[in-house]
Amino acid sequence: MSVAELLSGAQILCRVLVEEGVDTIWGYPGGAIMPFYHALPDVPEIRHVLVRHEQAAAHAADGYARATGRIGVCVATSGPGATNLVTGLATAHMDSSPVLAITGQVPRPMMGRDAFQETDVLGITLPITKHNCLISETRAAIAIATEGRPGPVLIDVPKDVQNQKTEYRPVSGVGRQVSSARFSLTPDTQHLTPPDDRVRQAARLIAAAERPLLMVGHGVILSGAYDEVRRLAEKTGIPVITTLLGISAFPESHPLHLGMPGMHGEVHVNRAIQHADLIVGIGLRFDDRVTGNTKGFAPRAAIVHIDLDASEIGKNVPVAVPIVGDARAATARLVAAVAPRRCEAWIAEVQGWARQREESYCGDLSPENIVAAIHDAAPDRCTIVTDVGQHQMWVAKLYPYRRPNTHITSGGLGTMGFAVPAAMGVKLARPGEAVWAISGDGGFQMNMQEIATMVQERIAVKMAVFNNGYLGMVRQWQQFFHGGRYSATPIWSPDYVKLADAYGIPGWRVERASDLEPVLARASAQPGPALVEFVIEQEANVFPMIPPGATLSEPIEAEPAAAAGD
Repeated sequence: MSVAELLSGAQILCRVLVEEGVDTIWGYPGGAIMPFYHALPDVPEIRHVLVRHEQAAAHAADGYARATGRIGVCVATSGPGATNLVTGLATAHMDSSPVLAITGQVPRPMMGRDAFQETDVLGITLPITKHNCLISETRAAIAIATEGRPGPVLIDVPKDVQNQKTEYRPVSGVGRQVSSARFSLTPDTQHLTPPDDRVRQAARLIAAAERPLLMVGHGVILSGAYDEVRRLAEKTGIPVITTLLGISAFPESHPLHLGMPGMHGEVHVNRAIQHADLIVGIGLRFDDRVTGNTKGFAPRAAIVHIDLDASEIGKNVPVAVPIVGDARAATARLVAAVAPRRCEAWIAEVQGWARQREESYCGDLSPENIVAAIHDAAPDRCTIVTDVGQHQMWVAKLYPYRRPNTHITSGGLGTMGFAVPAAMGVKLARPGEAVWAISGDGGFQMNMQEIATMVQERIAVKMAVFNNGYLGMVRQWQQFFHGGRYSATPIWSPDYVKLADAYGIPGWRVERASDLEPVLARASAQPGPALVEFVIEQEANVFPMIPPGATLSEPIEAEPAAAAGD
């Protein structure tokens, strides 16, 4: 029997994190969380990374969680420290990422009295967390974050609770975070076996379909269902579409891979959706950026929807066969139930719609050239973390991902400023692999202060900045849908090479395609962080593009001939 110790609440919190296998946390100290930081040096098993802004702590914890399949932990003080976590928690919530946020709170006798730095963080974060509470059993909070559909959990700990002492008995054995390799291995998801009749019904629809599609989303990555999805595609011959968050869940070099659907998806992919008679969706939400106007989405198709979260099934599109369950387990059952078949005629029809991708513009340093050069310079084991905007779509569509779960981005919330801090989390999760944070000039400036964190903590992230002097995606929308009126989208940038030098890291500016290979080779060879700025044409656009509220059959495939303001 374990011996009880008299420990403070802060000491107990640190001990529980260690017992649960937490080895890295991201945070920023302050008054209400001070007892926790006082106890932290006594647990050398945990590495604390001091960020420069609490939002970066949440994004870094998110990146760490996505890269490891384990809980990511961020810490902040009360008031502004806690509220600065909000954007990062909302990002994790929208993309089903297991993040544990620990916030300090004013002492309980002072709560509700407008004390210094008192904020109702529970009320603020209620809609953007899977669970939040005042003073929690930390093990339960971690279990809630990781089991079932993952998501962020926040525990708010008053300062007097952190200081008070009580008896504590350590648990025996290792924590769930040490023993769990993937979310799908947690006890909560193993029992979610889909009913046999639903699986058989889906198998019959696959057998009868003439134009079937597999649509793969983030749930496949969360469950680690890579082999199962590939086996289903190969056994049935059904071509595969990957959503933005599903990219790298299916080999892009595979002959059955078609590409990305939706607002910025390939024309032949969206056309395939509109002509399909069956769509098997695995681990996706059928959100508006995938479907366009849902009234016109896949009008000929019956939909089989596999998802861990029953609330997502039928929420956006009507479903013929709902299958609630872990993507890995459910897809394995479907593989066993389907009969071998081929879809050669259908694949040939879809390939006939494909067209040679034209470059965004005819300049020397095109986004296509940049993405290809980054891929060529990156080692085989490399994770790409993108921000939000035009560069995000270029990278999603052009970068040929080699390995599963090597594309990490903010999908649901579309959070600018995500890439740099999230890449720090990915790098500490995968210390032996290369990590590139790719941003636009707008998103990069939101969290570029985290270069200081990289330097202090020796986090060797490589940073790429697409600099076109605009908030590019917003400008593109203004060009196409608002008469070319570029309101508040031109953006000035500092000299990024000098900025890198100020932080003590190497930096380069690339303005010609001939400089891509040598500069990227030098950046990749750096043992620490490095920054490369790419000066691209100001009005380069992402094509195709589906107008807001339109169906997938209405893409803008080329720049309007007489766009106002050009």
